[in-house]
Amino acid sequence: MKDVSEQKKKSAPEAKGATAVRKFHTHSIPLDMEDIARDWEKPVVDAGIAAKASVIVRVGMLDLGAGTGSFRVREMMHRIAYPLGVHVRADVNLTDIEATCTDGRNRITEVVDLPTTGVNTERIWLLEHFADWFSVNLGKGSMYHVDSQLSDGVVKHLDERDASQYSADLAKRLRERAKAEAEAEAEAANGSVDEALDLALKTKVLVTSVAKSLDDDNEEAHRLLADSAKVTSVEDKAAEEKAYDDAEVFTGDSNESVESANAANAKAGAEGAAANGATAESPAAGSTKRKNRVPKEYAEHFNERSDEEKAKGGITVRQAHERLDLIERRKPLYKPWFSGLASALACAAFVFLLGGGPYDMIGAFVGAGLGQWMRRRLFAYHLNQFFVTFVCVAAAALACTGTLRLIGIFDPVALSHDTAYIGAMLFVIPGFPLITGGLDMAKIDFPSGIQRVAYVLCIILMATLAGWAVAVMVHLHPEGFEPLGLDPWVNGLLRFVAAFVGVWGFSVLFNSPQRMCLTAALIGAITDTLRLELQDFNVAPEMATFIGAFLAGILASAWRSSVRRGWLPPHLGYPRICLTVPSIVIMVPGLYMYRAMWYLGSFQTMNALDWAFRAFMVIICLPIGLAMARVVTDKSWRYDV
Repeated sequence: MKDVSEQKKKSAPEAKGATAVRKFHTHSIPLDMEDIARDWEKPVVDAGIAAKASVIVRVGMLDLGAGTGSFRVREMMHRIAYPLGVHVRADVNLTDIEATCTDGRNRITEVVDLPTTGVNTERIWLLEHFADWFSVNLGKGSMYHVDSQLSDGVVKHLDERDASQYSADLAKRLRERAKAEAEAEAEAANGSVDEALDLALKTKVLVTSVAKSLDDDNEEAHRLLADSAKVTSVEDKAAEEKAYDDAEVFTGDSNESVESANAANAKAGAEGAAANGATAESPAAGSTKRKNRVPKEYAEHFNERSDEEKAKGGITVRQAHERLDLIERRKPLYKPWFSGLASALACAAFVFLLGGGPYDMIGAFVGAGLGQWMRRRLFAYHLNQFFVTFVCVAAAALACTGTLRLIGIFDPVALSHDTAYIGAMLFVIPGFPLITGGLDMAKIDFPSGIQRVAYVLCIILMATLAGWAVAVMVHLHPEGFEPLGLDPWVNGLLRFVAAFVGVWGFSVLFNSPQRMCLTAALIGAITDTLRLELQDFNVAPEMATFIGAFLAGILASAWRSSVRRGWLPPHLGYPRICLTVPSIVIMVPGLYMYRAMWYLGSFQTMNALDWAFRAFMVIICLPIGLAMARVVTDKSWRYDV
């Protein structure tokens, strides 16, 4: 079977490679267009503007489809365009992108649209790795991850089911190799000059073999990464050493320029330094230098690229799209049953944080678990989001009520817990577009922000209407939760545990890898517990929510900074948005919103407005808190440029 597929691939025209992926992109410019297909096998830096734009815009489309805001989509597109010498101007909305790309000679405008929107934090994380892999292999420095070798390994092994686990394993092997390098250098320093040069050259061969940028057919490089195999002698690697330029060797610091990487290699091998014209510089000094991650002037894009830069840009258009194919077609990390279990745990924890007791939590557990399982199954048929939301919320509310009625046969107290079904509905809260919409507005991108907020309101309207309809049918009268009367210290500890479980559950719903889920859960447990404790001390809910969201943003930035400085392993370097949004979704006042709809359905207008404004005031404090944290920690948010 393998031989047949390889034979077909060899005999097919180049244009058929692009045609093979056309069916996956019915909402964008086809990749088998003549100007793209003509450059399909060319290095992307040498391709025409149409082929370059196809990569740039597709990355933006995948990022937008993963649920991130317009400011991040633009940033990602710029990071892909910069090493290509392309300037891009994009208008990004909820489900479409209109982008104009120019290389100083030609210009092209491309429009893509998505049939729907959703959330996929694993894709956001993998696209960050892709951007680093793309930039480093085109001769520019890494802008995101501390160790560019990590991004290179992850992108080359996107066929791994658990990319997070592979990333952790690879980071461990790279640390072991770095330690071996340091020991080798120390030993060389104490030996003779000849021994030092021999060890340095062996070290250079090792790094070059492991970190080759783009030879997909290099089986030995993959074996070195996967099996931690030992490197053969220098003589056996001589021919291979000549085939790869020193610029392809990745240094440990992702923000180093290629010249600094060559300089570090110059110390490892004098002959290699002479061949590349690099100046000697110590690796320790090189790893501490940092250059601007974002170019100050895009005018330099239009300058003709040097022969040296072109030689480094070995990625072809086909190879770039093949990596993006693997990112786009990755299946969800979790099965529907596990997603339902995570939803059940999250909503049960949510109910406790709202003041509910054991019976309320049991009802919410059953209802939310069934509702989320149904939602995943129905989404597999590409049904309308609003229809699915209505059906699943109604099913969740009925399941919750039925469970409590069943328990009521043995304990009549359960029959009085009518408010529990509201907790069973909270798995549909669109926290990601709600927060990203607010952040877009903070960046003065009102078209995208308003569209996201409108989408959120539509989802909330369908959910609350479904809950209200069930309440009317089965004669429910939610009056809130009864006080539990717990000791303050015990209550605080239980809140911490419940917030941890709740944020973990919502992170699973967002398709976050487990390490990302646990990181977000830790941040959420700290911030939400603080918010609730502040409210117990008579701090206004709006102010407590702002403080909680602000702290979540600060903690996420501190986490990222710790990874960059080497205080935490490099594989834990997650995008801020993947940590902050899940950690504060649990602060969304779902109970307030439902009560507003309940009173509206009962034509109690004043009570409806009262609860609606309470919900509004709390909701707007969430993105404001995150935006303030970004202004404090991020220069690109601090200044309008």
